[in-house]
Amino acid sequence: MPNRLKLEEIERKLIEVPSSDAGLIAGDHAFQADWVDADPELVLRDAAVLVPIVNRPDGLTVVLTKRADHLNSHAGQVSFPGGRVEESDGSAAAAALRETEEEIGLSRRFITIKGELERYRTGTGFSIQPVVGFVEPGFTLDVHAGEVAAVFEVPLDFLMDPKNHLRHSAVWKGRRREYYAMPYGEYYIWGATAGMLVNFYKRIYG
Repeated sequence: MPNRLKLEEIERKLIEVPSSDAGLIAGDHAFQADWVDADPELVLRDAAVLVPIVNRPDGLTVVLTKRADHLNSHAGQVSFPGGRVEESDGSAAAAALRETEEEIGLSRRFITIKGELERYRTGTGFSIQPVVGFVEPGFTLDVHAGEVAAVFEVPLDFLMDPKNHLRHSAVWKGRRREYYAMPYGEYYIWGATAGMLVNFYKRIYG
């Protein structure tokens, strides 16, 4: 299928299916029948990430980052660019664009926001709104070394192939937890990032 048709199909799916503004319908707890919040009264912190789809001549790619190893949360993990939603942002999309510029220097003038995926709840207390943006080539990056150890692109076809949606597990807080994982070369895409990509797959192909 030609590149442009793929972009149009993604855009159509994002428009025709509403995002989950009414509540959280996905998250780290999806596989865990015995999931219990550590704090039942925990107030989830709003965050937003950009799912940047680059329109490369030889195929669509997704920009991902590897977080710096010294960070207090999610150190060394693969993630989308993004972070907490501030009052001054006004919307999840604005927060995702701001954080993307701050983290990796990808200017918003190369990005066109096309829609949102389902909110994603994490076991660390975040309610993440994934915002999908189409990115035109020609951009340059200015990576914030204090937050980001690496920036790389993964073919969208790889991420949308269900054969690459693996189920892994690990012991966390004394319990075995399952999660999605998508190993790609030297990078281990897992947890919330992989979970949001699987939700993306379900939106487009489900």
